[in-house]
Amino acid sequence: MKKRGNHLHKYNLRDIILGGQDGLVNVLGIVLAVATATNDVRIVLISGIAATFAESLSMAAVAYTSTKAASDYYLSIIKEESDEIKKSPKRHENEVKNIYYKKGFRGTLLNNIVSHIVSNKNLWVNTMVTEEMGLSQEEYNSPLKSALVVGFAAFIGSLVPLISFIIPIPYKITIALILSILVLFVTGAIKAKLTIGNWIRSGLEITIIGMLAAIIGYLIGLALGTI
Repeated sequence: MKKRGNHLHKYNLRDIILGGQDGLVNVLGIVLAVATATNDVRIVLISGIAATFAESLSMAAVAYTSTKAASDYYLSIIKEESDEIKKSPKRHENEVKNIYYKKGFRGTLLNNIVSHIVSNKNLWVNTMVTEEMGLSQEEYNSPLKSALVVGFAAFIGSLVPLISFIIPIPYKITIALILSILVLFVTGAIKAKLTIGNWIRSGLEITIIGMLAAIIGYLIGLALGTI
C-alpha cells in the first residue's frame, strides 16, 4: 500500500510542476512584455490578472481532457483484454504461466500463482495488461482531480510575477525576475529531492527554461515600447 501511495504521489507532483511552472512562465513573459512596453503598473496588473485566470482555466481544461483521454484509452485496453480472455482462456492462462515462469517461479509455486490469478477475472485482466503492455491503473489520475491540481498550481504560479507589482516597492521588474527565478529553482530542486536526480541540476534546468520564455517576453515588450 505504501508503494501505491508513493506512485500516486509522483503523478500529483507531475501535475503540480506542470501547472505551476506553466502559469509562472507564461504570466512572467506577459508581465515583462507589458511592463517594458508601457511602464504602467495598472496595465501590467490588469493584463497579468487576466492572464492568470485565463491560464489557470486553460491548463485545468487541458489537464482534464488529456487525463480523460488517457483513462478512456486504458479502459478500452481493459475491455479488449477481457474480451480476449473470454474467447481463448486457455491461451491466456498459458501466457500468465509464461510471464511468471520468466520471473523465476517453478513447480507447485508457479501453478499456485497461476491458479490464484485466473480464479479472479479482474486480477487476471489487470495482470495481463500490466505485465504484457506495461500499463497500470495507478498511472491514470482522476480527470477531475488532475484538472483541479493543475489549475490551482497554475493559479499560484501565475501570482508569483505579479507580487512586486501589487506591493508598492521599487525595481518591480527586477524583483519579479528574482522571485520567479527563486521559485523555479526551488521547484526543480524539490522535484529532484522527491524523485531522482541532482537537485542543483534539476533546479537550474527548470530555471533556464523559464527564463528563456521571460527573455522573449522582455524583448517583445522592448520592441513594442519603441513603436
